[in-house]
Amino acid sequence: MSQTDDRAALIELHRGLERQGPGDAHFSSKILSNLTSLPPKPRIADLGCGAGAGALLLAKHYQREVLAVDSSSVFLEELTARAKQADLEHWITPIQADMGKLEWPVASIDLLWSEGAAYHLGFEQALKRWRPLLAPNGIAVVSELSWFTEDVPKDVPESAIAYWQNAYPTMGTEAENRARASRSDFTVLSTYRLPNRAWWLNYYEPLRHRMQQIEITPAIQFVIDETETEIELFERFSDFYGYTFYVLQVV
Repeated sequence: MSQTDDRAALIELHRGLERQGPGDAHFSSKILSNLTSLPPKPRIADLGCGAGAGALLLAKHYQREVLAVDSSSVFLEELTARAKQADLEHWITPIQADMGKLEWPVASIDLLWSEGAAYHLGFEQALKRWRPLLAPNGIAVVSELSWFTEDVPKDVPESAIAYWQNAYPTMGTEAENRARASRSDFTVLSTYRLPNRAWWLNYYEPLRHRMQQIEITPAIQFVIDETETEIELFERFSDFYGYTFYVLQVV
């Protein structure tokens, strides 16, 4: 199967879902409540926004414009509809673009938010590309799939290591990701691990329900099989990895 077919099938599988990856509004709100160094009227961007769970939360929390960037027109259309439904459309600016090639003015963003999307570029590469967009003292909140142990070969079961070495070879430990952030000219202010329940309640359970409803094609079946493998792995080994939210400030 081509990458184009695979991407189209992934988009179709996630069509209509509130989230295209693990997350939780209450969890994210707690992070936002601790961001005390932002200006009174922050300039905000959500990169890899999907259908907009994060962008809508940001708009509601700050009552400010959110530049919501995604490469999928399908998800941006869903975001636009949800923004209207929530009476937040005046705060949402959907932008279809490659989040790794944004030609925005230097230092034009105060708060950069990105949930589960940096892996498309690689965590360190994403931070280096996004760093120029941030104003002095700007904040980036980026969630990244991370190992929860510092000695992966010793502590993590071989089947989990083998899966992620194939699926995401540059996946790092939290310590490695802190070092990557430092090399990208950020200070790590804090980290937060997304609770397991957010994976199940807000992502995997709705996704499994969607699997039962979707029209099956060879491409869709391939993606479903891959997703089921991922879910089964998380069910067995979630103590060893998950999403960590890195709260970073420009050096």
